[in-house]
Amino acid sequence: QVQLVESGGGLVQTGDSLRLSCLASGRAFSSRAMGWFRQRPGKEREFVAAITWNGGSTAYADSVKGRFVISRDNGKNTVYLQMNSLKPEDTAAYYCAGRSGKYNSFYSDDYDYWGQGTQVTVSS
Repeated sequence: QVQLVESGGGLVQTGDSLRLSCLASGRAFSSRAMGWFRQRPGKEREFVAAITWNGGSTAYADSVKGRFVISRDNGKNTVYLQMNSLKPEDTAAYYCAGRSGKYNSFYSDDYDYWGQGTQVTVSS
């Protein structure tokens, strides 16, 4: 069974940066595409970013393009989300997800494994 554990969230001010980490355990991390989603209270889970199995291709939601960067280190079984120029609208619980495939998806239903979430709060 694949286990994903996020870390790195916190309380920051507008314009600050954070880097989220997702540590994976289990088999075949390096063969799986990974993604980040976020969810605000009362709202649907929202796609943020995805990265292919070898890091060769990335995808981003329009709301975070130019500000967030997803990356991975397969040697460490870790995927990262570097968040820059944070806005109050970025406040959410952020979830790491993995899928049983090598290529990116925008859809939460395509992901098979989920972390517990890490809270990011951006003050005005």
